[in-house]
Amino acid sequence: MIEQETVLVVAPATPLSDLALAVGLAGRVAPNAARYMEAGLEGAKNTQLAYSADLRCYEAYCIKHDITPWPADEVTLAGYVSYLADIPRKLSTINRHLSAIEKNHQLRGLPSVANTPALRVLRQGVARVNGKKQKQAPAFTVEHLKASLSELDLTTPEGLRARALLLLGFAGAFRRAELVGLNLEHVELTSGALVLHLLRSKTNQMGESEEKAVFYAANPKYCPILAYQEWVACLGGRTTGPVFVALKRGRVGSPSKPTTDRLTERIVNLLVKKYLGPDYSAHSLRASFVTTAKLNGQSNDFIKNQTKHKTDEMISRYTRLDDLRTYNAARYLGL
Repeated sequence: MIEQETVLVVAPATPLSDLALAVGLAGRVAPNAARYMEAGLEGAKNTQLAYSADLRCYEAYCIKHDITPWPADEVTLAGYVSYLADIPRKLSTINRHLSAIEKNHQLRGLPSVANTPALRVLRQGVARVNGKKQKQAPAFTVEHLKASLSELDLTTPEGLRARALLLLGFAGAFRRAELVGLNLEHVELTSGALVLHLLRSKTNQMGESEEKAVFYAANPKYCPILAYQEWVACLGGRTTGPVFVALKRGRVGSPSKPTTDRLTERIVNLLVKKYLGPDYSAHSLRASFVTTAKLNGQSNDFIKNQTKHKTDEMISRYTRLDDLRTYNAARYLGL
């Protein structure tokens, strides 16, 4: 494994970026002010993790080729983009690597060339040669979801947890991070709905209050609210802490018991694959909500109330209507 070396940073001739000024200020202000400045410099947790891995990859590439990584010039970045494309990596992954490199330049107070016209042309070439369509999590139908739920053993904590996870995830258009971050004290049962208060999400990094609501279903077997209540009844009377937790295996012939250990995003993904099928992922819960709502004639505004997407473009990206034999206006011309 290549060890990361310390790189001497040369002071730039251009003025420092706002981020670099903030970094410098964070080291000179009172601790309470520094804490808020550091929070402002941070991004979403998953983005931080991805950027860290991307920067390690970039610096390893530079070490291997005896290149000074900071500041990066166009020739260095063109070579790195070509290296990633030859692996091959998806265009979205390459763009994320460049974003990480650009962000690190900003934090170091260095000028960045990550978005120059020449590099944009290079990325267009990568898209043409390697293709730019991203692999998307498929959407399942409501019928498939119901069939999968009908196979669960609801006499066990495993079955009750799976039903609550799948129904809440689908009806609430949840991201996996939101599901694992959900606490009992964030959930409010009202007369007509279950209201779920999100303290932070991918599109809400400022911690502003966001809410989702799920509603009673006509068939109790598929009701997300009843499924939630029956799962919570297994949690030993807790009123705070994580909703979705790991299970501890019991003795042979005895059911597993809920712990207080919060599920991880990886386990949520594995549970979706286990119960819905290997072709699906946790992201399918959200994509299936959008697709089902669109097929049922719901407006983008109604859908965004639940998904918290900011634009109609994102709703279009999440709608899985690419089966041209099933979803095609040519079927309805009246000929």
